[in-house]
Amino acid sequence: MEDKPAVDLYLDLMKKVLTNNLFAREPDIENESELKFVQGFIKHYINGPAISMMPMARFDNLRSCIENVIADGVPGSLIETGVWRGGGTIFMRAILRAHGVTDRTVWVADSFEGLPTPDADKFPIEAEAHGKEVMRKTYNHFAVGIEEVQRNFAAFELLDDQVRFLKGWFKDTLPAAPTGPLAVMRLDGDYYQSTVDALSNLYERLSVGGYAIIDDYGEDIWTYCRRATDEFRQQHGIEEPMIRVDPMCYYWRRAR
Repeated sequence: MEDKPAVDLYLDLMKKVLTNNLFAREPDIENESELKFVQGFIKHYINGPAISMMPMARFDNLRSCIENVIADGVPGSLIETGVWRGGGTIFMRAILRAHGVTDRTVWVADSFEGLPTPDADKFPIEAEAHGKEVMRKTYNHFAVGIEEVQRNFAAFELLDDQVRFLKGWFKDTLPAAPTGPLAVMRLDGDYYQSTVDALSNLYERLSVGGYAIIDDYGEDIWTYCRRATDEFRQQHGIEEPMIRVDPMCYYWRRAR
């Protein structure tokens, strides 16, 4: 068996625990049919002990982005907008801890009340999805209270002064959020307006060499996230290529 460095052992274990992949196996987003994937998604993440619903590939991407900005000295903190049970931001904090980084903050931004209700006239497919029984009863609009997320951080001994919480709708919390420069921004607000609110308030803070990760960019059945991202990139002359993580998640690295 290959001897792994302690950092790799720790972070590999963290991502397996956070995603419920220590003894179970996540649904296959690359190869399973949509129906089989959704059924597996509900069983594995929603009804299971997972603290994140991100596939393992997205954890690998997140680690790579953070370790790159650390190695390259890209200034700024880390933020995720839309955190569910907190798994992605817990992993962010774990990476900083593993590398002994003490001068960056992890910002945990969420309503902690679930997804906002979309405007049915402007965003009909989002409104339709929002009102469906599976979204209301099975997913509970992805509502997880701030106390539960903080408890999850504490369970891994990662709730400290390098973790800051932004509770409320993005349109209210992000404009004045005292984040300072950002090195990695991971957007998982699901809907068009949440994506726009995050990009319009945070992208100007993203350092050159930093990363913008859009969790739902590849989705088009129930959200306009891709449209929101494409419109923002076009309006601001962003030409850096979108890089695929998996069928739904894409990212780019800011070059200028």
